[in-house]
Order: sequence, then C-alpha cells, then structure tokens
Amino acid sequence: MSKQLIIAEKPSVGKEIARVLGATSSRDGFIEGNNKIVTWAYGHLVTHAGPDEYDKKYADWHLDDLPIIPEHMKLTVIRQTSKQYKTVKKLLERGDVTEVVIATDAGREGELVARWILEKAGCRKTIKRLWISSVTDKAIRDGFNHLKPGKDYENLYKAAVARAEGDWIVGINATRALTTKFGTPLSCGRVQTPTLDMVKTREDQIRKFVPKTFYGLQATTSELNFTWKNKANQTQSFEKSDVDKVYQAVEGKPLVVTSIKESIKKEYAPKLYDLTTLQKEAFDRYGYSPKKTLSIMQSLYEKHKVLTYPRTDSNYLTSDMVGTLTERLRTVSDPEYRPFANQIIKEGIKAGKHFVDDAKVSDHHAIILTEEALPKNGVDREEWTIYEMVLVRFLSVLLPACESAETLITVSASGEEFTAKGTRNIKLGFKALPGMKPKNHELPKFEKGHVVEPVNYKVTSGQTSAPKHFNEGSLLAAMENPAKFMAGEDESLKHVLTETGGLGTVATRADIIEKLFNSQLIKKSGNNITVTSKGRQLLDVAPSDLKSPKLTAEWELTLEKIAKGKSSSTAFVGELKAYTRKVINDIKGSTTEFKHDNLTNTPCPDCGKKLLNVETKNGKSLVCSDRECGYRKNMERTTNARCPECKKKMVLRAAGDDKMFVCKCGFREKLSVFEKKKKELGNKGGKRDYVEYQKKQAEIDAKKAAESNPFAKALAGLNLKE
Repeated sequence: MSKQLIIAEKPSVGKEIARVLGATSSRDGFIEGNNKIVTWAYGHLVTHAGPDEYDKKYADWHLDDLPIIPEHMKLTVIRQTSKQYKTVKKLLERGDVTEVVIATDAGREGELVARWILEKAGCRKTIKRLWISSVTDKAIRDGFNHLKPGKDYENLYKAAVARAEGDWIVGINATRALTTKFGTPLSCGRVQTPTLDMVKTREDQIRKFVPKTFYGLQATTSELNFTWKNKANQTQSFEKSDVDKVYQAVEGKPLVVTSIKESIKKEYAPKLYDLTTLQKEAFDRYGYSPKKTLSIMQSLYEKHKVLTYPRTDSNYLTSDMVGTLTERLRTVSDPEYRPFANQIIKEGIKAGKHFVDDAKVSDHHAIILTEEALPKNGVDREEWTIYEMVLVRFLSVLLPACESAETLITVSASGEEFTAKGTRNIKLGFKALPGMKPKNHELPKFEKGHVVEPVNYKVTSGQTSAPKHFNEGSLLAAMENPAKFMAGEDESLKHVLTETGGLGTVATRADIIEKLFNSQLIKKSGNNITVTSKGRQLLDVAPSDLKSPKLTAEWELTLEKIAKGKSSSTAFVGELKAYTRKVINDIKGSTTEFKHDNLTNTPCPDCGKKLLNVETKNGKSLVCSDRECGYRKNMERTTNARCPECKKKMVLRAAGDDKMFVCKCGFREKLSVFEKKKKELGNKGGKRDYVEYQKKQAEIDAKKAAESNPFAKALAGLNLKE
C-alpha cells in the first residue's frame, strides 16, 4: 500500500501533525500509521558545504586564496543532525513511499529546509505542499484537505537558493578577506553590517548634536491655560526677540474668545501585531529581549497552540479568515476579557480595511488567537504576558473605534492668538479594554465674545533634544524600516525595503543583533546600544556597499521577481560573483591599519602574545590577540542567580581558583559559600534561581568550549541565513 511521507520543520510540529492524522506508531525519528509517515528536520539538516570541501587548502585562511567562488555550489549534511538526515533519507527511499508532503514553515526559508533535504537525498518522488499559518487541529486538517502541488513553489525555492548562494559567496569571502587582511576576526554581511552602521550613524548624530533654545508664550487664567501661536500656526520660536515683542504687546491685556470649534474624532485601534512590532513593544513595556520574545512566541505557537505563526511581517488578515474569528473569540476565558469577546460576538464582526486587506498579506497574516483556549494558570507569567498583548490587540481591532469630541478654543489679545484644546469622550470603544488610558480633558464652558481676565502671561523656554540611542526594541524597528538611513538613494529602493520588511527578516533580526553583541561590534550601556572601537574600525574597512541597506533592497527586489518567475536566479548569482571579485580586490588594496584598543599587557600563557580584554553582552573574557592561538579565559559573566539582598542578577567573577558572585548593590560572596547556602535552604526559598543558574551555566560552558577559538568564532558570527 502506498504511503505519504510528511516532512515537518521540527519535532514538535511533526508530532502534532502525526497526532491529528492518526499516525500513532513512534519510531526513532518518525511516527507511522494510517498510511502516513511523519518525520522532521531540526531547522536545516542540509546546508552549503564549507570552502574546505571544495579544496583542502581552504581549511586555512589566506588572503591570496580569495575570492573563493565555486562553479557549482555543493550541499553537505550538518554533522550535529546527521542522524536525523539519515532517517529522513531512508524514509524517502522506501518503496511504499510514493508521495512527499513538504510541511515545513510556509515561507522562503521553510521551503529551502525541505527542498535541500530532497535534493541531497536525490528524491524524485511526487511533491505536495502543506501551507498553513497555525498548528491547531483544525488548521492541520484543513491544510491536508487542500494540499497544493509542489511545482507551485518551484520559483520560491529558486529564490531561496539564490539568497543562500549570494550570502555564502559574499559573506564567506568578505569575512575571510577582512579577517586575514587585518589580523582579527571581522565578520561582514549584507544585513549585519548595515545594522551596525545604523547604530554608528545614530551615535554620531548624538555626539554632534548641538541643542537649540526655543521660546513660547503661556497665558494663564483662573480657568484655563492658553498657548500662543504665531501667524505660521507654530507655538515655538527660536528667536527670543520675537516672543518678547509679543509679550510686551499683550502684557496686562484681557483675552477675548474669538472662536469655539468642536469636531468629532474617531480613533481606530492600532494594527494587529507582526513579530517585529510585538518584539519592540515587549521590550519597551517589559524589558524582554527580541530573542526572548520570539522564544515565548514559539512556545505559544507550538506547545500551547494558542497563537498563530509568529514569524510574520504582516499586520493584516485575509478576507477568508473573517468567518473564523467568532470561533477564535470563544476561546477567551479570562474574566477580564470575556465580556468584550461576548460583546463582539453578540454585535457581529465588522471587517474593516484597518485589519482586513488581502493585498497586504504575503506568506503569513498577522499574529492572532487560534481556536484553542488558554487558561491563565496553564502558562507561566511571561507566556501569559505575551499572550495577553496579542489578545488585547486582537480584541481592540474587533471593537468599535473610540469616539471623542475635540474642542478648540481660540482667544485673542492685541491681535495675537492663543489656543486651548480639550477632549470629551463620547464612546470608549476599544479603549474600554483593561489597561487602556482614554483621554478625557473637558474644558470649561465659554462663549464667543467672552472676555477672560485677569491673565498672567509668561515667556516659556526649552531646548531641542538629541536623538535617542538605539535600544534592542528601537533597533528592531529601524531594521524593519531603514529607509531614513538611505539618504540620497533611489526612492524605489527605499520603497522596496519598506515593502519587503527592511533589513533581515522577522525571524532573524533578533539573532543578528545578538551576533553583533557576541562579535564585540556593539555593546550595551544600560539599555543604550553603542558601537565599540572594533565596530567602528570594521565600518572603516568594510566595502561601502555592505554598509548600506541599498544592497539588501536590490537583492530583495530581484528575489521577489525570482519568486514570481519574472527574473533569473542564475543571472542574479552571476552578478553577485562579479560583485564579490570587486569587493575582494578593494579589501586587498586597503592601506588602513586595524588597532586594538582593548590590548592588555598580559601575555598569553600559550603563545606569549598579548591578551585582549573582550567585553560581550553578558560578560568579560581575556582572549589571545593571535586568532590562531585560540586561548580564552572567562573573567566574569552575568548569571541567572539572584542577589539575596536586591534580587537582581549577579555577576560571577573568576579570581584565581576562586569564583565570586558580585552584585551592583554591593553584595559579594564566594561561589562555594553561595552553593552551600542554597543547599541548606533547600525548598525554603530561592532554590529555583540557583537551579536555573546551574542549568544556564552548564549551557554557557558548553557553548564557550565550542567557541573557544576566535578564528572559528569569526565564521560563526557570519550570518549565512541573511
């Protein structure tokens, strides 16, 4: 009997698909039953081969060997997950398997995950495609009832391959060239380098900023404060003499009401969440890093199945989804929000252009609730926090707009106008939801011609503010919309970046920011992100094209055409090869010198060369300045262990054979003493933090062991997905 082989992107999704389809016999790496075989990848199982797989000489990095441009790109099985690849390959080769269903994430990268496995395995069997945006039972059943031919996604696959080949050719060569030319690990890519340049640009703007003083005029009465506005309808002026003249003209004069205007305003709810907007707001409200928010979203999507696919760049729903919204509203059980869901169901859903627009949904719609309920006690606090954000936004767009009456009172003295604004709520609409803060500033009753006195006139002043440093939330937003950093570029390219979601993808931006931290190209001061000396020097030596979002805009424009069958992937890769040759020649000809500002006088115990004091997002290390030596010693690291006094995370410092916890509040304690106290406390309190610390520390130590060679780290820092 013929069987259908289904390939999911990860085990959790594969197991859900198997359960829904009635496959119950679990094996090593797959589940079988009901004429279905469900297996999975772990993200990518297959990737592009490294340079040394084309020629052994590339195992060592030499500037003279560059550029490395293979005539045909090879695929290789990722060693860490090779066992699962072999399992999938054997399943593909089974005689009873006649059809393969690609059930990886519905998007360009998900297509690549599955297609590379099929290509490496030499599979030529019939291919179908499952394209769904949530993993609820209903979505899975509906998706399998409407499987699409694999050939419909051939062009999407070609675009994915073109992107991957381009990033390999440009990224591998630029990183090797910069690293070998300047003698230090320097990774460079079309997404991470423009992101770094945006941080530097903002920092330069702040450094060069000169504040300017502005002036205004306030008229205070017993009932209300009025603000002066000039003939150009501006309330501020940089010319104090102009404001002083107005002050002298009105001083001691009464105000006469010349106009009272009332207008009805409608305020619609903010757009539904895409991932970047959600990550930004979670950082602003709760301090969650973008990576943490994505991790929580994945759990709510895969484990709890209460939210739709998180890696989306759309804020809209498609028209065919409107009929499913009532069922999703019925899952709302929290007593704070249940009455609002009932109200929407009772009054009927009114689909509007502010949240339903087929033209503004590409691969995936906005993040909303699924048809699965979520009890508040069924998740941890952080999961509920993110779920609640999506829940409130979902309810908001389905509730009526907030209606208010805005009153503008204009008064006059000696021909100079002053105004005051007030707001009176008529209908709260979505702003009746918990946590909303509707404006309601009603003005006293005035009539036209009314004389107001006495009046106290006062000249006010203030200063213009410098731009703010980026934080992890605002940097995400800048990556999504980098057009403002493309001064002088063609408007069509800016438009493309806006339409295609900017730098990186919603799924990779958080990782890109983490890589910039881990490569010591950026650092944090409080929540502010600044460029390190290493980062500035990298930008000095990096090819100019790689510092601008323009390159990504041009790529995405072409990749979009390839995905639609309107452009050739072969021609695209050919152009990138020519571009790479130019980049390498430019780097080879550079006369710039790289200077380590973090060089210490401490000799490396292995080779004798001086050590570098390396500061990362979570700690400090001493690293040998010779990248081929590989010596590294961790000096301090921020842990998850909480200070017994102020409850903040503590730093673990290495001091000889002793390790010591240190907190900003002044608390200090040896690790050995801390461990002893935790064991004595047992379940009396505080043990959870310590267990978490041990777990995290083990992960950190394992990671550090794998990354102990800075030479290897340079390549690890290269973003081959973007």
